[in-house]
Amino acid sequence: MQTHKAKRVAIIIELVMQSRLTDALEGAGVTGWSVLPVLGGSGRSGGWSREGQVSRGTGMVQVVCVIRPDRLDALLDAAFAVVDRHIGIVSISDCEVVRAERF
Repeated sequence: MQTHKAKRVAIIIELVMQSRLTDALEGAGVTGWSVLPVLGGSGRSGGWSREGQVSRGTGMVQVVCVIRPDRLDALLDAAFAVVDRHIGIVSISDCEVVRAERF
């Protein structure tokens, strides 16, 4: 089966910023993403967990996109316009897809 090169971008951001991020991605021409809950983690500020939180509003989510490599710069510009002033981590990895026309 033939595969095609793509980029997988994962952005971890505060839940309250999710719609701002996905709106920015849409504005940059990104047509698809998935949103996953982040249950906990550890970083520069130490460990944290969603456990015991009363509201979902204080949690984190991961927004994952798979795009053609030529769309990466536009996606990053849009994402950093949101993430730059807030808690957020952006990671990029190479991947391959089997139906390139969907990306």
